[in-house]
Amino acid sequence: MISEPSRHCTVELQALPSRIGQVRRIISAQLRHWHLDALIDEAALGVTELLTNVHRHAQPDKTCTVEIELLLDRLTVSVYDHDPRLPEVRAAEASATCGRGLAMVAAVSESWGVRPRGTTGKVVWFTLPAPTDSPVVALSSYSVHGASVYGAVTTGPFGDVVPIALVEPVAVDLPGHAPARSAVVG
Repeated sequence: MISEPSRHCTVELQALPSRIGQVRRIISAQLRHWHLDALIDEAALGVTELLTNVHRHAQPDKTCTVEIELLLDRLTVSVYDHDPRLPEVRAAEASATCGRGLAMVAAVSESWGVRPRGTTGKVVWFTLPAPTDSPVVALSSYSVHGASVYGAVTTGPFGDVVPIALVEPVAVDLPGHAPARSAVVG
């Protein structure tokens, strides 16, 4: 039996250095909103490493999707890209300045892996254990295409629905993509 609703957020972007910082802020804000502040550092580090890999290695383009989902006591962070080649996991010297991204993801996460998506790409994911004392918040699931979109409600003391404001909107500005749903609740 599932005792909590799934919490889900999706961001589509070009994995460019300027976008990676924006996605870190979006993920951090979403986790703060879900009262999962303890997971922010690990999630932000992991997503940064995965997006950097897309930026450096993915072909034919740098388009990707970052998805975070909290289901019961597990946060899963996934990065989908269009390159069907699976990443190489290699040993790196302690003093190496590159080539250690997946090792860092493995070090901060509970588990991680890669799944091919046929000939259309792959998904690289990692999980983090969520604290069990997080309050239940009923969430709307949003896809972000061009602008940060957050929306959530919780139940007030008398059973009324209370909107929760997350953060000021952060422009992600992806040309050619319209927001799937655009509203900042607050």
